[in-house]
Amino acid sequence: MLLFSSTTIILIATITHLSEALAEGKCEVCVGVMNKLISRLSSDEKSDTQKIEQRFREFCLETKKAENRFCYYIGGLEESATKILGEMSKPLSWGMPAEKICEKLQKKDSQICDLRYEKIIDLKTVDLKKLKVKDLKKILSDWDETCDGCIEKTEFISRIEQLKSKYLHEDL
Repeated sequence: MLLFSSTTIILIATITHLSEALAEGKCEVCVGVMNKLISRLSSDEKSDTQKIEQRFREFCLETKKAENRFCYYIGGLEESATKILGEMSKPLSWGMPAEKICEKLQKKDSQICDLRYEKIIDLKTVDLKKLKVKDLKKILSDWDETCDGCIEKTEFISRIEQLKSKYLHEDL
Protein backbone atom coordinates (compact mmCIF):
# COMPACT_ATOMS: atom_id res chain seq x y z
CA MET A 1 0.00 0.00 0.00
CA LEU A 2 1.39 3.37 -1.04
CA LEU A 3 1.11 6.34 1.25
CA PHE A 4 1.38 9.90 -0.03
CA SER A 5 1.84 12.98 2.07
CA SER A 6 -0.52 15.90 1.57
CA THR A 7 2.39 17.88 0.06
CA THR A 8 2.95 15.17 -2.57
CA ILE A 9 -0.74 15.08 -3.45
CA ILE A 10 -0.86 18.88 -3.81
CA LEU A 11 2.26 18.80 -5.98
CA ILE A 12 0.77 16.13 -8.26
CA ALA A 13 -2.51 18.05 -8.52
CA THR A 14 -0.65 21.26 -9.40
CA ILE A 15 1.44 19.57 -12.09
CA THR A 16 -1.66 17.94 -13.56
CA HIS A 17 -3.48 21.28 -13.62
CA LEU A 18 -0.54 23.06 -15.25
CA SER A 19 -0.24 20.43 -17.96
CA GLU A 20 -3.94 20.86 -18.79
CA ALA A 21 -3.66 24.64 -19.13
CA LEU A 22 -3.41 26.00 -22.65
CA ALA A 23 0.05 26.40 -24.04
CA GLU A 24 0.96 29.79 -25.48
CA GLY A 25 -0.60 30.11 -28.96
CA LYS A 26 -2.64 26.96 -28.45
CA CYS A 27 -6.33 27.17 -29.27
CA GLU A 28 -5.78 30.47 -31.10
CA VAL A 29 -9.01 30.32 -33.10
CA CYS A 30 -11.14 29.48 -30.06
CA VAL A 31 -9.59 32.26 -27.99
CA GLY A 32 -9.88 34.69 -30.92
CA VAL A 33 -13.55 33.91 -31.51
CA MET A 34 -14.39 34.06 -27.81
CA ASN A 35 -12.69 37.45 -27.43
CA LYS A 36 -14.52 38.80 -30.49
CA LEU A 37 -17.82 37.55 -29.07
CA ILE A 38 -17.12 39.03 -25.64
CA SER A 39 -16.35 42.42 -27.20
CA ARG A 40 -19.69 42.37 -29.08
CA LEU A 41 -21.82 41.56 -26.03
CA SER A 42 -23.44 44.35 -24.05
CA SER A 43 -23.12 44.23 -20.27
CA ASP A 44 -26.67 42.86 -19.79
CA GLU A 45 -26.12 40.18 -22.47
CA LYS A 46 -22.92 38.92 -20.81
CA SER A 47 -24.86 37.36 -17.93
CA ASP A 48 -27.66 35.73 -19.97
CA THR A 49 -26.76 32.35 -21.53
CA GLN A 50 -29.61 32.46 -24.07
CA LYS A 51 -28.59 35.91 -25.29
CA ILE A 52 -24.95 34.79 -25.48
CA GLU A 53 -25.93 31.77 -27.59
CA GLN A 54 -28.13 33.88 -29.87
CA ARG A 55 -25.38 36.47 -30.40
CA PHE A 56 -22.89 33.64 -31.04
CA ARG A 57 -25.15 32.17 -33.75
CA GLU A 58 -25.42 35.63 -35.33
CA PHE A 59 -21.63 36.02 -35.17
CA CYS A 60 -21.16 32.61 -36.81
CA LEU A 61 -23.17 33.68 -39.85
CA GLU A 62 -20.35 36.10 -40.80
CA THR A 63 -17.41 33.79 -40.15
CA LYS A 64 -15.13 32.17 -42.70
CA LYS A 65 -12.48 29.44 -42.74
CA ALA A 66 -11.14 28.45 -39.31
CA GLU A 67 -13.61 30.59 -37.36
CA ASN A 68 -16.49 29.04 -39.31
CA ARG A 69 -15.11 25.57 -38.56
CA PHE A 70 -14.99 26.49 -34.84
CA CYS A 71 -18.64 27.57 -35.01
CA TYR A 72 -19.49 24.24 -36.63
CA TYR A 73 -17.69 22.28 -33.92
CA ILE A 74 -19.57 23.83 -31.00
CA GLY A 75 -22.97 24.14 -32.64
CA GLY A 76 -23.19 27.75 -33.75
CA LEU A 77 -24.25 26.85 -37.29
CA GLU A 78 -27.53 25.40 -38.50
CA GLU A 79 -25.70 22.41 -40.03
CA SER A 80 -23.62 21.66 -36.91
CA ALA A 81 -23.66 18.00 -35.96
CA THR A 82 -23.16 18.62 -32.24
CA LYS A 83 -24.47 21.29 -29.91
CA ILE A 84 -22.22 22.18 -27.00
CA LEU A 85 -23.13 25.86 -26.90
CA GLY A 86 -24.01 25.57 -23.21
CA GLU A 87 -20.41 24.57 -22.48
CA MET A 88 -19.41 27.96 -23.90
CA SER A 89 -22.27 30.22 -22.79
CA LYS A 90 -22.49 29.20 -19.12
CA PRO A 91 -18.83 29.90 -18.24
CA LEU A 92 -18.98 33.08 -20.31
CA SER A 93 -22.01 34.24 -18.33
CA TRP A 94 -20.00 33.73 -15.13
CA GLY A 95 -17.27 36.04 -16.46
CA MET A 96 -14.75 33.29 -17.16
CA PRO A 97 -11.91 34.43 -19.47
CA ALA A 98 -11.72 33.15 -23.06
CA GLU A 99 -8.65 30.99 -22.41
CA LYS A 100 -10.37 29.08 -19.59
CA ILE A 101 -13.54 28.60 -21.67
CA CYS A 102 -11.41 27.15 -24.47
CA GLU A 103 -9.73 24.77 -22.01
CA LYS A 104 -13.19 23.47 -21.04
CA LEU A 105 -14.28 23.19 -24.68
CA GLN A 106 -11.09 21.31 -25.55
CA LYS A 107 -12.02 18.64 -23.01
CA LYS A 108 -15.34 18.14 -24.84
CA ASP A 109 -13.83 18.17 -28.36
CA SER A 110 -10.07 18.16 -28.88
CA GLN A 111 -10.45 19.34 -32.51
CA ILE A 112 -11.39 22.78 -31.21
CA CYS A 113 -7.81 23.59 -30.26
CA ASP A 114 -6.33 22.15 -33.45
CA LEU A 115 -7.74 25.02 -35.51
CA ARG A 116 -5.23 27.64 -36.66
CA TYR A 117 -5.55 30.94 -38.44
CA GLU A 118 -3.95 31.02 -41.86
CA LYS A 119 -0.67 32.82 -41.88
CA ILE A 120 -0.70 35.94 -44.00
CA ILE A 121 2.12 36.27 -46.50
CA ASP A 122 3.18 39.79 -47.45
CA LEU A 123 4.25 39.31 -51.05
CA LYS A 124 5.84 42.74 -51.17
CA THR A 125 8.49 41.81 -48.60
CA VAL A 126 8.67 37.99 -48.51
CA ASP A 127 11.52 36.03 -50.10
CA LEU A 128 9.63 33.45 -52.18
CA LYS A 129 12.64 31.13 -52.10
CA LYS A 130 12.22 30.75 -48.34
CA LEU A 131 8.55 29.69 -48.57
CA LYS A 132 7.41 26.09 -48.72
CA VAL A 133 5.87 24.77 -51.93
CA LYS A 134 2.59 24.43 -50.02
CA ASP A 135 2.63 28.20 -49.36
CA LEU A 136 3.50 28.94 -52.99
CA LYS A 137 0.57 26.80 -54.13
CA LYS A 138 -1.69 28.62 -51.68
CA ILE A 139 -0.68 32.00 -53.15
CA LEU A 140 -1.64 30.78 -56.62
CA SER A 141 -4.85 29.26 -55.30
CA ASP A 142 -5.81 32.53 -53.57
CA TRP A 143 -5.37 34.24 -56.93
CA ASP A 144 -7.45 31.50 -58.66
CA GLU A 145 -4.41 30.70 -60.77
CA THR A 146 -2.68 27.43 -61.56
CA CYS A 147 0.81 26.38 -62.46
CA ASP A 148 0.27 23.68 -65.08
CA GLY A 149 3.15 21.23 -65.21
CA CYS A 150 4.95 22.78 -62.24
CA ILE A 151 6.90 20.26 -60.21
CA GLU A 152 9.93 22.11 -58.89
CA LYS A 153 9.79 24.93 -56.37
CA THR A 154 11.54 27.26 -58.84
CA GLU A 155 8.70 26.74 -61.34
CA PHE A 156 6.10 27.85 -58.79
CA ILE A 157 8.24 30.89 -57.93
CA SER A 158 8.56 31.80 -61.62
CA ARG A 159 4.78 31.57 -62.08
CA ILE A 160 4.14 33.80 -59.05
CA GLU A 161 6.71 36.32 -60.32
CA GLN A 162 4.90 36.37 -63.70
CA LEU A 163 1.55 37.07 -62.04
CA LYS A 164 2.72 39.44 -59.30
CA SER A 165 2.11 42.61 -61.29
CA LYS A 166 -1.47 41.49 -62.03
CA TYR A 167 -2.35 40.93 -58.36
CA LEU A 168 -0.12 43.32 -56.45
CA HIS A 169 -0.71 46.98 -57.06
CA GLU A 170 2.15 49.11 -55.84
CA ASP A 171 1.08 52.41 -54.28
CA LEU A 172 2.84 55.34 -55.92
